[in-house]
Order: sequence, then structure tokens, then C-alpha cells
Amino acid sequence: MSARLAVDIGGTFTDVVLEVGQGSSATAHATKILTTPDAPERAVLEGVRAILAEAKCRPDDVTLVVHGTTLATNALIERKGARTALVTTAGFRDSVEMAWEHRFEQYDIYMERPEPLVSRDLRFGIPERVAADGAVLLALDEKAVRAVAAELRKEKVEAVAVCFLHSFTNEAHERRTGAILAEELPGVAISLSCEVCPEIREYERTSTTIANAYVLPRMAGYLGQLEADLKREGIAGPLLLMMSSGGITTVETARRYPVRLVESGPAGGAILARTVAAENDARKAVAFDMGGTTAKLTLLDDLELQRSRQFEVARAYRFIQGSGLPVRIPVIELVEIGAGGGSIARLDALGRLQVGPDSAGSVPGPASYGRGGTEPTVTDADTALGRLDPKRFAGGAIPLHRDKAEAALQSLAGPLKTDAQGAAAGVAEIVDETMASAARVHAVENGKDTAERDLIAFGGAAPLHAARLARKLGMKRVIVPVGAGVGSAFGFLRAPIAYEVVRTRHVRLDMFDAKMLNELFVAMRLEAEAVVQPAAPGEKLVEQRQAFMRYRGQGHEIAVPLPNEPFGVDATRELRHRFEATYETVFGRAIPKLEVEALTWTLSLATDRPLPAPAKAIAVLAAPAPSGHREVLDPASGVREQAAIHERNALKPGMVLDGPALIVEDGTTTVVPRGFAARLNSVSQIVLEDRA
Repeated sequence: MSARLAVDIGGTFTDVVLEVGQGSSATAHATKILTTPDAPERAVLEGVRAILAEAKCRPDDVTLVVHGTTLATNALIERKGARTALVTTAGFRDSVEMAWEHRFEQYDIYMERPEPLVSRDLRFGIPERVAADGAVLLALDEKAVRAVAAELRKEKVEAVAVCFLHSFTNEAHERRTGAILAEELPGVAISLSCEVCPEIREYERTSTTIANAYVLPRMAGYLGQLEADLKREGIAGPLLLMMSSGGITTVETARRYPVRLVESGPAGGAILARTVAAENDARKAVAFDMGGTTAKLTLLDDLELQRSRQFEVARAYRFIQGSGLPVRIPVIELVEIGAGGGSIARLDALGRLQVGPDSAGSVPGPASYGRGGTEPTVTDADTALGRLDPKRFAGGAIPLHRDKAEAALQSLAGPLKTDAQGAAAGVAEIVDETMASAARVHAVENGKDTAERDLIAFGGAAPLHAARLARKLGMKRVIVPVGAGVGSAFGFLRAPIAYEVVRTRHVRLDMFDAKMLNELFVAMRLEAEAVVQPAAPGEKLVEQRQAFMRYRGQGHEIAVPLPNEPFGVDATRELRHRFEATYETVFGRAIPKLEVEALTWTLSLATDRPLPAPAKAIAVLAAPAPSGHREVLDPASGVREQAAIHERNALKPGMVLDGPALIVEDGTTTVVPRGFAARLNSVSQIVLEDRA
């Protein structure tokens, strides 16, 4: 028996998925365990033991474990990382505090910037200087490095970030400084910007290197402990880690560059959504992942995900760009909203109902959990509305208390002059509109629209809210995949083993150096192979290249796809054509007679994971009689209706049923409102179609 495990640690739940066998004969098992924030590995091991017992699978049958975790993200947000120092070029230690030198909230006189992860007394300047072209202007002062090392030893520093000016063109000074610090400070984690983020833009590069150093000791310790715990459980298969880019990598790489694990959970969900979109021939879609703490939305076009090279963590103002700490890593571009099942509802000073962004989390959790929570949450609202079966939540592991949910909602009902169910309807409508508004803004910012797209819903709370969200966004079809409640974990098992390498080399097209760039891409390919091949011996590898280009004089670049072959004699004409075609797609027109330049070059290498073919059309069948009925209040109409209850595992491909209905499974419940019809396609996914 061959089995693969996937583990996704979220803010509220830890999801564990076990796939036994391969291909069409594979069977899947899933479970949800409340996350244990004080020791995340405890919930992981509890879930692994439970799911192996359920599947009657031996630990030594597990050939692979893929893991995604919020540990790095939480360490940055909660400021619970290592005591970290910064070593930089003399005169530049305050660049992390000056940031971009602009106000992200222009009219807020009380605006607060995010505090740097390294306090000023632990930021040290070293006499050295490298020019933008890599020429050494001032040799490295090695005595100064050793003097700083003595200070760091006295300060009991646990991690050091080294980031010298222009080290992305000449890394010699950083390499030598790293060697001296390793010699002087044994046991201290050292991150070099020439390894973590070897590209242009000083503040972002420094911020990324600091973030990597800040979480490195904790992540290295956690991963080492988890690896040892899994081996003690008898699981000998390798442990691989999900990255924010949508690829998976080895423990060794994750230990060196833990900053690449930020947003690993949502990336797994996006990979699942891409697979589901292919199976339903959904060329334009929105992936909607709503869990216990947050909701995430991602756009797909022609079965491709939007990607970026920059992300912000620990925002001082959660939804305002520029208010967080930038990290330059490969990431799937998404919008994150503080709208999960645990999001807390309250009235503001003007008596208006607001939901989130803060969450009850797993401790104490929503009031309906009966674990000490008293504030009303989205899960409490869904319970009071009748959407959730108190005995089936999280597979029955967490019984819900409807009386406690309604008691918590009474704090809103009185001032709103309604009852608990009326308050619950208000909470549901507010959270759905919050998500719809965020989706509209995200689409417009990318020059796209939400209408005429399909909504792919997964995560424990998404199927409860998907139909209403689709109507708000003008969508006619909602797809709920198999195992939707633990969708991100399923996505982990479909992700390729991958790695991306980046280099900054300023090249003007009128002074194009094909030889230099061909040599650069050869070196980048070798670096990527060194990471990918050990985890995927003998597998076919797919290479993708990009250049980040702009018109000369502009401040920012756009990503331009490149052919996966050496540059030839006509490369200048080809590159300009590709740049102008991309520029016109983004901005509507190209600008004639302007010089074009490229600053940064990337190469990604991944194992080949072909997308599945569209699911076959099948005959329509009548659904069986419902297992029961339950009164459900529809927040959109305010009408209480008897909704038919159907067990998902009792529905077969081809079966169709009309709303109002609830399709119940262990990980989630799919709400089918009046006016919607639900059918199961040939791969057992629920497809909701709006017939209103």
C-alpha cells in the first residue's frame, strides 16, 4: 500500500489529508483538528494518528508528507521571531526605517508605520562599498566585521541579516562577512541577501533578508522537530514543504529560506483551484478559499494563476498596501480578507455592524464551540441561521452549541432591534459583501472583471457563502470540489516540486549582451536543478524564464515571458516585440521610439504536472429523497424556509437537486439557495448553477 500525507496548519484548524493508492483508484481520507498555537506539531501528530487509524494504514506505508504552515507568517505578525541584528553598508542602517519615504495613508495624522524587525541598536554599518556595476569602491573592513561580531556576541543575538549595497552585482563582501560571522558566532543563524534576494531595490531586499533571518531559527527548529517526530511515528517518507509560489521543496531548502513559506497554505488552495478549473473547462475563474480566520480570492485566466514577486506581511493597516513589511519572494497573487468563520462581529461607534478582521481563532474559538468564547462570529451566525448541523461540524469532532451562538448574537440583536437570527442574517450579509467588495477591487486593479467567471469554493466556510457571493459578483456557476473543507491540503498533493532563481542584471536593448545573459541562465539553471532534482530524481522538468522590463526612465517593470532557449543574434528584436505586446496588454498601448531595458531575470524549474482533461458530460439523474429537512433563514430574502438535507456521499455523478437545500459532508456544508440547482459532475464535484 502506497500513501501520501498532506498537512495544512491554519489559524483555526489543522487539516490532514491522506491519499491511498494512485490514479483513479486512489481513495482519500481527511480530518480537521483545532490548531494548537503553543505547539503546532501537536495538532499535526494528533491528526496524522487519527487519519492513519481511520484509513487502517500503517505509518511505514506513507511515502511522502507535504506540509504547509502559517508558522513563519505568525512569527512575523506576532513579533515572536529570533533576536536579530542587521549588518549593512556604513551609512545605510536606517534604510529599513525610511522605507519608501511616503505615506501609505495620506490623510491619517495618526498613521503608524510598521516597526522594523530589527531595532536601531542592533543595526550595524560596516565600511565597504560596491558600485552599481559591481566595481569595488571601498574594500571590506574585516576588522570592523570582527568588532561587530563581538558586539553581537555581547547582545546575545540569535540571527544576523547581512545586506550590503549593490551586493546583487558583486557578492564578495557579503560572502566574506558571512564567513567571518560564522567563525566568530557559532550557532547563530546567518542570512545573506545575495542568497535570499539577489535583486535590485535596497529596502525590499533588506526587508526580505531580515525577515528570513528573523524566522530562521524558529522554523529550522520546528522543521527538525517535526521531521524527527514523524520518524518516531514510523513515517519514513520524505517531508516536503509548500512554498508561496505554489511549488514544494525540500526541508533543507525550507530551513535556509523559510521566508519562502509565507502564504504556503493559500498557495495550495490556488493549485487545487487550477486543477478544478481544468476539469470543468473554466477558462476564467475566481478561487475562493474561506477558512476559520481569513478568506482568500485568486483570479485565474486561461487556467493560469496570477503571480507576483512581492508580498507584504504584518500590515499595520490590514488592507492598505504599503503598511506592511515587504518580502520579495515568488508568490501567487491573491487578496486576503479578514473574513473567516472565526471573524468577530461587533457594532462600531455609529451603531453599524462590522465583521472582522480580528478572529476568535482556535482558542477560545467562536461562542458556538463551547470553549469559552463569548463574542459573536461568522460561525455563530451560520449556526443560528440553521446552515450548520451541530453534530456534524468538523466531522463531529467539535459539537456546536446553537444556544450559545444565539446568546452571543444577542449583544448585536438588541441595539439592531431584531432577534438573534436577524442579527445572524446581518452578519452573513456583511461578511459576504466584504468579500465581494474585495474581489471587485482586486479584479479592477488587475484590469479584469468578476462577471462571467466561475467561482471555485473550498475551505471549511466557503461552500456556506459561495452562492450568495457569486450572485453579488454576477457569476452564474459555483464549483465545490471533493474534499472542499480541506481543499488547500488536497492542493499540496497536486503541487509540483519547484524552485525559482532570480538575478538582477541591468541590460539596455540597444547594448544587448547575449553571451553574458546566456551564461547567467546556465548558472541559474544549475542552481535550480540543485534544489529540484534531489527531491524529484528522474522526473521531467519544465523550465520557465521571465525578464522584468520597462521603458527607460520608468520606475517599475512588467514581467515579460521569455523563450526557454539561448539568446541568438535577433534577440533584441524578439525581446522588444515581447515587451511591447505585454505592455499593450497591461496598459492598452505601447509607446513608440522609447528605449527599453531589462533589470531582473528569473528562471523557474518544476516537475511536470499536466492538468487533467475536462470532465465528461453524463446523463442527468434524479437525486434521492432528502435525509431530512431543517429550517434555514435566507439572509438575502429574510425568508425562513425548510431546506432539504442531502448527504454528499449519497449523491452520485449526474444527480441534480434544486434549492433550497443543504449538501452535508464532514468538512463543510454547501448551501443551495432558492433559484440555484446543484448537480454532481462526472468527477463528483458539486456544480451550482444560478437559474434565477
